[in-house]
Amino acid sequence: MKVSELCSFIEHLAPLSLQENYDNSGLIVGDMDSELTGILITVDVTPEILSEAKARKCNLVYSHHPVIFKGMKRLTGEHVTERIVMDAIKSGIALYSSHTNLDNILEGFNKSLILKFGVENPKVLDPVQNRLCKLVTFCPEAHADKIRDALFAAGAGHIGNYDSCSYNLQGSGSFRALEDATPFVGEKNVIHFENEVRIETIFPNFMEKRIISALIMAHPYEEVAYDIYPLKNTWTGAGAGMVGDLGSPMEAPAFLQKVKGICQIPYLRHSKLPGKMIRRVAVCGGAGGFLLSTARKAGADIFLTGDLRYHDFFDAQDEIIIADIGHYESEQFAKEWIFSKINEKFPNFAVLISEVNSNPVNYL
Repeated sequence: MKVSELCSFIEHLAPLSLQENYDNSGLIVGDMDSELTGILITVDVTPEILSEAKARKCNLVYSHHPVIFKGMKRLTGEHVTERIVMDAIKSGIALYSSHTNLDNILEGFNKSLILKFGVENPKVLDPVQNRLCKLVTFCPEAHADKIRDALFAAGAGHIGNYDSCSYNLQGSGSFRALEDATPFVGEKNVIHFENEVRIETIFPNFMEKRIISALIMAHPYEEVAYDIYPLKNTWTGAGAGMVGDLGSPMEAPAFLQKVKGICQIPYLRHSKLPGKMIRRVAVCGGAGGFLLSTARKAGADIFLTGDLRYHDFFDAQDEIIIADIGHYESEQFAKEWIFSKINEKFPNFAVLISEVNSNPVNYL
């Protein structure tokens, strides 16, 4: 298997266009045409991780955090990041990262995280905006079913818990085939009117190339007419964090003890416990303090995330419990998530989870 095959698969699961504008997900070091010998999965890339990759004969390290996060102007080995990149290049080890794009997909690791706490039917906490498009196309009546099926198979027509969504309107289309045309219907140099169906459906913008390719492949016309409109609608199929209700409400101390056990946290910082039952839970792996007000508006009784600041605990305002479950501790489950996906797709390939704990934070 080549590096490009792995990249294509991962980016189908977690499109790079869903990463935040400050992020640097994707192939960071390596050649797309290189043959893979093994994949090592980790949260971070450290010198110890690279040594492990060499020892376990893995020439690609998949990390949640990008090894190059800010711009680099030189490679001199002065900084640890520079040394990691230089060692990876010298050793022929590719470095790939899925960070906020993996955080933001509906079926991503944030969902797997919140399910571990007993939450049922979670939804995206902060859905993305301005990511949907509407496709309008026209086709002969007899071909409408085939074209709709092709568009739906390519990923169009999803609205919440429904798929295969479209609007269809019958009408009459006109065209005149010029001398160099090869018309599917009608005659050259004669205006032709055809009974057609106007098909409207929606899709996330990162699917545009795939959707249009499917449309053209399925359409009988030599020249396919279609329009694409950007939409301002909120898209609940992607976004930051997750929120949902516990299957069985729990008292706050008991729920926090459960969280400590699942995330293997020796110490857990939290705001004041008001004594009410925990029914609705919001989470965001990594640094999710920016979602505190969103979690409060969503009616969450508790918000679990990492890297909370001192003043965040004041902002809870006794309306919501906030708990700092650690950056690494909350994102460690990204390893098992991507492992299961890659292993399912490529069952005969060597996919390994790192045995090195890359968490730079220690507890005394």
